[in-house]
Amino acid sequence: MKLILIIEDNAMNMKLVRDVLRVKGYDTLEAATAEDGLRIARERHPDLILMDIQLPGMNGVDAIKLLRADPAVANTRVVAITASVMQHDTQRIMRAGFDGFIEKPINLRTFLATVRQAMRAGNA
Repeated sequence: MKLILIIEDNAMNMKLVRDVLRVKGYDTLEAATAEDGLRIARERHPDLILMDIQLPGMNGVDAIKLLRADPAVANTRVVAITASVMQHDTQRIMRAGFDGFIEKPINLRTFLATVRQAMRAGNA
């Protein structure tokens, strides 16, 4: 079974993402901060990380830089979940090293399609 780490500080968003993924057959791990998410990623090596950009403490852009610099988890697929969807925000997110992004509020069809695409790309 595929394992997805969700890094999200908003409890309602976390519940939505977790519940949808579990219904679709994925196992999930959860972290409310980037720091906890990085630790869990290093310990559990998930197949995919879904990371909010606006997090308490370290933000998602700074967190992915640390993730990409760590050989143990550098190749993990990471998709940003963000309400910042202006073109310059999207470009900044992709330049930072994310493999894709999901717009908030979450559209379930787009969300699941993005997760499936990231999983397929990670298996290639």
